[in-house]
Amino acid sequence: MDLVIGYIQMNQTIEYYNRNAGAFCESTIHADMSYCRNRFLQYLSPGAFILDAGCGSGRDSRHFLEQGFRIEAFDAAEEICRLAEGHIGQPVKCMRFEDMEYEKNFDGIWACASLLHINREILPQILRRLHCALMPMGILYASFKYGDTENDKGERYFINFTEDGIIELLEASAFTVLECFVTSDVREGRSAERWVNVIGRRRQAYDSLLQR
Repeated sequence: MDLVIGYIQMNQTIEYYNRNAGAFCESTIHADMSYCRNRFLQYLSPGAFILDAGCGSGRDSRHFLEQGFRIEAFDAAEEICRLAEGHIGQPVKCMRFEDMEYEKNFDGIWACASLLHINREILPQILRRLHCALMPMGILYASFKYGDTENDKGERYFINFTEDGIIELLEASAFTVLECFVTSDVREGRSAERWVNVIGRRRQAYDSLLQR
């Protein structure tokens, strides 16, 4: 039943972004994520292949491209994808995290403020798909609103994490946590809100972890 509720929550969240795509992209496209991007990129080689997982406006994909990285981007909301394509200048796939079928494709995955909409019961499955999508020793960045609750905010579902919670989750999903740090929201007027950011390295084959 929890999984059914999780998918209902995700459907509602996606519809919210479809209805509010323009306003959402406008409010986030100029947010300065350089601090977090630089901490992620220090672990990648020049020209690395990055998956922007839940790309939103395409803000970060565009920056990565301008820095010489190769990019694949996707988002679950069709209207968001359409707007992101115009900003990035390349196709953006419209799909959900649970639809990913990548296998050792990417050197890095950038999941900025996107996994926070995944239900707690479903999140370990999604992390397994992200793990499979990475090359051996590949790098994952993810960010969540700071806290230890899950809630529906209007028409969107959020899961929040503290440092201990997100480190435990990634370590249990065969990632070695390289960094975990808290930042303030960079959007105008929201500096009082906090985010927990985590960077992990794919540690081993997931199946070998399950057999331990």
